[in-house]
Amino acid sequence: MYGMVLESTPVGRLTLASDGEALTGLWLEGQKYFGLPGGAALVPATGELPAFRAARVWLEVYFAGGDPGPAEQSVPLAPAGTAFQRAVWEQLLQIPYGRTATYGHLARRLEQSLGRSPVSPRAVGSAVGRNPISILIPCHRVVGAGGSLTGYAGGLERKARLLEREGVDPSRPLAVRCF
Repeated sequence: MYGMVLESTPVGRLTLASDGEALTGLWLEGQKYFGLPGGAALVPATGELPAFRAARVWLEVYFAGGDPGPAEQSVPLAPAGTAFQRAVWEQLLQIPYGRTATYGHLARRLEQSLGRSPVSPRAVGSAVGRNPISILIPCHRVVGAGGSLTGYAGGLERKARLLEREGVDPSRPLAVRCF
């Protein structure tokens, strides 16, 4: 696994990981669940890998206040996880810029897409929290019932800052605008 660090972003230091072809990780400094599967180590990339370049460009647009579009359309993404986790992360990619969804809303969407019921919002929350590609797979757009800011592996302050960048007022508990 190759690694790259972006030292200075509006949310602090970011560590990126790639398998050489796709982005496999993006973590905020101090993020809960930071790390690669199996405890693999990151090797600094010699030169900028295409996945890192695409992620850096996407992040530059995002942090400049623009909507860079769905990450999966411009950045090759390959998050490692269980089939259920990957299904949840696919749902996260469907939440548009500037919108939010609740864990319960995601659970209902998963029930439809997986063809099974019930899906627990807590199970969805656990998978959201294990998202290995923060920001690009927008787990910060998931809020608690009623729109409250709950759980974010990178910290609630950073979650609020990311939502504010997208024009969402995190201080308004009923600001849920589901996709």
